[in-house]
Amino acid sequence: MSEKELIHACLRGDNQSFRRLYDRYAAKMMTVCLRYARHRLEAEDLLQDGFVKVFNNLEKFQHKGSFEGWIRRIMINTALKNNGRSSFKNERIGLEDYQSGSQDPKVLAKLSEEEILKAIAELPEGYRRVFNMYVIDGLSHKEIGEILNITDSTSRSQLVKARKLLQLKIEALQKVSL
Repeated sequence: MSEKELIHACLRGDNQSFRRLYDRYAAKMMTVCLRYARHRLEAEDLLQDGFVKVFNNLEKFQHKGSFEGWIRRIMINTALKNNGRSSFKNERIGLEDYQSGSQDPKVLAKLSEEEILKAIAELPEGYRRVFNMYVIDGLSHKEIGEILNITDSTSRSQLVKARKLLQLKIEALQKVSL
């Protein structure tokens, strides 16, 4: 069944089509939710809440652009609203004296996807949100600022701090791997 046929079947209320649509996109969207959640259970809740919104707003999809992208945006917005209940705090973790080091590319290549995602998940909430939105979801600082209700410069600052903190985490993993 094509994507368009699947959407139309869902709009007609076909329960099997709802399940097929969920099965088709749940794994990819769970990856999105995991990037924004603090732990797996929270990600599962975000996924469920996101799909409820997808199904409740399916008639609003106008077949302009990617359907997967539309669902992804709903998942991101759901995650941000969940995390946004506690607004940005001035996160300070002592990076002012940070000295940039060099990474051994061989060690970076040995890091698993799970280790990288864990390092991202351990970032403070504000850093993690901006890092995910900019680096992984490809949003501009202006878009991030509008979504999170922060300035462009705050977005850039959060990204710089997130990258520095990730670099520290990678250096720590390097030492363990040696």
